[in-house]
Amino acid sequence: MNANDQLKQITWLYHFTDRRNLPLIRQQGGLLPLAELQRRGAIVPAPGGNEWSHEADALKGMGNYVHLCFRESHPMEYIARRDGRIQNTIFLRIHASVLQFPGVRFTNDVSNKAGVESIPIAEAAPVIDYQVLYTSTEWKDPAIKLRLDQAEKCEVLVPMLIPLNLIGNING
Repeated sequence: MNANDQLKQITWLYHFTDRRNLPLIRQQGGLLPLAELQRRGAIVPAPGGNEWSHEADALKGMGNYVHLCFRESHPMEYIARRDGRIQNTIFLRIHASVLQFPGVRFTNDVSNKAGVESIPIAEAAPVIDYQVLYTSTEWKDPAIKLRLDQAEKCEVLVPMLIPLNLIGNING
């Protein structure tokens, strides 16, 4: 199976946010990279990231991307909720056609983590664990659980607006 066929297995991607951010997302016409929100002077009511993560994003250029994940679960969402930055999580469902946008990238771990490099999405197909993400697997098996935990850290990075019409559950 070639890389494009492998990527076609992905039907939805996800972006976690607090429901308090939904009016801003609608007002802006969709999801924007943090750097663009800052350039526009938009104030995010409930940012998921803390000051450290925003600085790390800026340092690595990750603030120029909308961060997406493969499942309705991400370790950074858990931390943001635990720390009280997010109180009422929604995982916005993003149509996989965003994978065709120019400049989309992939990381095999949390994107602002030291040592993690992004690659073009077209080069990511061989390293995405489709089996653990999209087939029925025995998650109680420690080896499978480890693969799932790693797959949930992966990020798809979109360098532009993701318009409202590609967000399946924007109305909450």
